[in-house]
Amino acid sequence: MPASRLYYQLKPYLPWRLRMVVRRIIARRQRKAHQDVWPINEAAGHPPAGWPGWPEGKKFALVLTHDVESPAGLAKCRQLMQLEMQMGFRSSFNFIPEGEYNVSREFREELLENGFEVGVQDLKHDGMLFQSREAFRHGANQINRYMHEWGAVGFRSGFMFHNLEWAHDLDIDYSSCTFDTDPFEPQPDDVGTIFPFWVPVPVVQKSEVTSQKSEIRNQRSVQPSAFSLQPSGAGYVELPYTLPQDSTLFLVLSEPTPEIWLRKLDWIVQHGGMALVNVHPDYLRFPGEPVSPQTFPVEFYEKLLQSAREKYSGSVWHALPKQIAAFCKATIQSQAAPSQTGQNRITTKPGTS
Repeated sequence: MPASRLYYQLKPYLPWRLRMVVRRIIARRQRKAHQDVWPINEAAGHPPAGWPGWPEGKKFALVLTHDVESPAGLAKCRQLMQLEMQMGFRSSFNFIPEGEYNVSREFREELLENGFEVGVQDLKHDGMLFQSREAFRHGANQINRYMHEWGAVGFRSGFMFHNLEWAHDLDIDYSSCTFDTDPFEPQPDDVGTIFPFWVPVPVVQKSEVTSQKSEIRNQRSVQPSAFSLQPSGAGYVELPYTLPQDSTLFLVLSEPTPEIWLRKLDWIVQHGGMALVNVHPDYLRFPGEPVSPQTFPVEFYEKLLQSAREKYSGSVWHALPKQIAAFCKATIQSQAAPSQTGQNRITTKPGTS
């Protein structure tokens, strides 16, 4: 990702309006080029082999997450928490441990006491975590310290950079750094599914460890394409986001309504998948706040929640990410054949190695 690394090194010095002008020009081209697979990739709707369905016969799962990127976003978290509570929802808030703000222990405890979840988002959110294997190992050690301190079990990287094999360095139950389809991300390689999947620790022969070929392979992003029912014992659950990013829809593409969210939600319900959305408090505009090109009306998010509640109240399993991960892990472990346990390797997408 050399071009991406250069961009994130220069990003702090580039005016927001200039960055947005460039992103919008590129996004218009990307949208046209990928119109057959975004916002909906029909191939991602097929349940993977062995998929057991959702608990209690629910038709689909709804997962709400929030990445908090700045002091301004942190200042809106309590208001967002209260909005969701009033509407009968709970979500996960992902905080940056060493970013531009400090999230207090008191607020983290307040979220937990009200039934929300706290996750770790990257380390510094500077785009550098995945710059090399050694950099990630070092960052993972620091991230794990915050995971333990916060009692967190979930991780999301900055800018959705990902390498599912490297993520085994993290002490996590789940990761949420991928997506079913999103050509607008700096690392646009999708996982092609609207279902969660298990990422087992790969089986590596000793002879492979010291080989240069193995090292090259380890630096690639390994992307499972199915929900594995035979985990190797150690691993984590990957939860791809399946509803488009709020910043992409409303800031970059300037969508005037949440219609794409609502249409994609209906499609996910039809296919029995997982509707996972990432809404940044930083970009929400609550009543009384001045109109800004860097925010969108909170009513767009409210309409998504209202649609899920009113259209699908009897068929939705609304769960926190950690609950989805626990369900998936318990299911695959209970269904794993003893003779196959420990023999599974990461399944890669066609064309990857």
